[in-house]
Amino acid sequence: MKIEVRKPTEKEKKEAASWGIWEKEVSEFPWEYDEKESCLILEGKAEVTTESGEKVKFGKGDFVVFPVGLKCKWKITEPIKKYYKFG
Repeated sequence: MKIEVRKPTEKEKKEAASWGIWEKEVSEFPWEYDEKESCLILEGKAEVTTESGEKVKFGKGDFVVFPVGLKCKWKITEPIKKYYKFG
């Protein structure tokens, strides 16, 4: 399962501004996606490790898409704040 990390389009930036906001301190935790999640990172940095061992890093300014069914471990290295949308 592939985590997509890229720079957002102007349209995506505008859409994301209407989404919910999630914030989390430096921490590590397991997570499983039962829906696709799209998010725009506003602050901070994180690394997500998938079950297969792939490590994906992202931070401020990145647009990230997590696929449905993904099981992973989050490692937040700088306090993170993001716009997010499921589905």
